[in-house]
Amino acid sequence: MCAIEIEPVIRTQRLALRRPRKADAPRIAEYCNDFDVAKMTSRVPYPYGLADAEAFLERLDYKDPEHEITFAIEHPDDGLVGVMGFFDNDEGRPEIGYWLGRPHWGKGYATEAAERALVWANRSWGRRYVVAGHFSDNPASGQVLCKLGFLYTGEVKLLTSTARGAEVPARMMVWLA
Repeated sequence: MCAIEIEPVIRTQRLALRRPRKADAPRIAEYCNDFDVAKMTSRVPYPYGLADAEAFLERLDYKDPEHEITFAIEHPDDGLVGVMGFFDNDEGRPEIGYWLGRPHWGKGYATEAAERALVWANRSWGRRYVVAGHFSDNPASGQVLCKLGFLYTGEVKLLTSTARGAEVPARMMVWLA
């Protein structure tokens, strides 16, 4: 194991990014069992239950922190509002992914959390290049990524949406530190 740590917590003006814990499972299950949340991710199945959330959290213990880091996004009044992480994609490039529970959409949380996570990824994790993609039918995610300084590459890929059980066009983007 390497010495990469998310300790104690990465703080933003309104949020904390911290290591997910077992107590987060019910909230993760609640939010991911919303088809409108799950369908905008590549990895989240639908329906999504407590056992899925518990299995997700358990798998985090076995991830190599040199290649994959996951944050719980927490609001001091509302608790867990979403999850964000970095992982090496199929091409070996660091990629960012995130989701927020529906009650927290439109509040700027994704932008705020990702902005600080990208600073962390550059300073503490040594990443100077991060890719992202958003499904073409999710322009709100594209707006978040644009606010963060991601640029469209012009590439559209078919990516699997596990919840939809289909490949969906995704617009690819890149961020450079």
